[in-house]
Amino acid sequence: MTSTHAFWLAGRQATGDDTFDVTSPWDGRHVGTVAVPTDAQVEEAVAAAHAVRDEFAATPAHVRAAALDHVSRRLVERTEEIAQLITAENGKPIKWARGEVGRAVSVFRFAAEEARRYNGGEAQRLDTDAGGAGRLALTRRFPRGAVLGVAPFNFPLNLCAHKIAPAIAVGAPIILKPAPATPLSGLVLGELLAETELPAGSWSVLPVANDKMPALVQDERLPVISFTGSDKVGFAIMDSVPRKHITLELGGNGAAVVLADYASEEDLDWAATRIATFSNYQAGQSCISVQRVIADASVYDRLVPKIVDAVGRQTTGDPADAATDVGPLVSEDAARRVESWVDEAVQSGAKLLAGGSRDGAGYAPTVLADVPADTTVACEEIFGPVLTLTRVDGEAEAFAAVNDSKYGLQAGVFTHDVQTAFRAHSALEVGGVIVGDVPSYRADQMPYGGAKQSGVGREGVRFAMEDYTYERVMVFTGLAL
Repeated sequence: MTSTHAFWLAGRQATGDDTFDVTSPWDGRHVGTVAVPTDAQVEEAVAAAHAVRDEFAATPAHVRAAALDHVSRRLVERTEEIAQLITAENGKPIKWARGEVGRAVSVFRFAAEEARRYNGGEAQRLDTDAGGAGRLALTRRFPRGAVLGVAPFNFPLNLCAHKIAPAIAVGAPIILKPAPATPLSGLVLGELLAETELPAGSWSVLPVANDKMPALVQDERLPVISFTGSDKVGFAIMDSVPRKHITLELGGNGAAVVLADYASEEDLDWAATRIATFSNYQAGQSCISVQRVIADASVYDRLVPKIVDAVGRQTTGDPADAATDVGPLVSEDAARRVESWVDEAVQSGAKLLAGGSRDGAGYAPTVLADVPADTTVACEEIFGPVLTLTRVDGEAEAFAAVNDSKYGLQAGVFTHDVQTAFRAHSALEVGGVIVGDVPSYRADQMPYGGAKQSGVGREGVRFAMEDYTYERVMVFTGLAL
């Protein structure tokens, strides 16, 4: 994993004048050297995407579906190699990296299936009023144009897949910008796409620096932007190009609510295990990781020791070891930020029940109780292996605590009561409510996105396809209906 990696410009390999190194957050070793596109090459990619947009939109569905199926199959064949690459560049434990490859396999397969059945057209009789006599409307969806897809570091393969696969499915050219810290997984997708029959120019993978983003965002030839990352950057993009179609998948501070009816030992053991696992998987670097545990007072005192015990059983260490549950954060700077936020909370009166120590880019799985509401860990997205515990009295107070946040991505509600589940679905200001589990559950075909500062629009293959397209109606006149 130490060779120089070319990027993908309009479907072909290319190199630029400069390179940068990718290093492992676990041990600092050199993982790979990546070629950087020049400004002229970026312009070439954008121009090619713009020029091919009509041709690509007209590409038969079976051609696009075959390309997506091909990528899905090749990911299966190269699963272990790609998983090791994810672990090397990201620090993600190998067991989670293998799972990420498996999810990307599904994303491309789902996109192939959707490409085959998408855009069949919806017919609507218009003679429901006298003025519409003899008229029939046919509505179909067409690509808005070329897509700029910006992916984050935390799922360096699967979140690239969530940009690329829906675009190919609808026939929209795409320029993918992978995260600078983890570009290698996205470049592998370029290798697999290059093996297909897709038109030249319909896709590029460009590992450009973040300071090149504003020019790409402003380029009128890229009318659609799909961004996954921080709320600060995401809303800055939206504010800078308000007339573009923007999808933003941003941050969260996912809450797991444990209600009074979830009270047996078996119930609490399950909740504690799931909370411990999914506050720490990816070292907490997931927008839907468990950050807040909100427990009814009737179960709180029994639940807390179970959570602390389950967190203590999380195995930390070398992410290449199959036994490791929690690896390093993406960088030492990221770990220092988490450390400073936890220290602030403890100095402000929070109780440290587990963890609280840093070793390089690693941060120990941490549990905090009685966290003051004005501390950073209570208000912001931690994006690290830290969870906070809050005691509440009853369902209404629990749901109010969930909503007392600027974020609204997903929430988990541990309850057995169907009526409670429906009340949660109505009351919680989030994009997804997971009943009987943590907020960290995501199926790649379901709609995924948030409310408030967690973003706008939805991913999930079919839902992203809708964001990349618009409805166009055709009205037939003088028909015998």
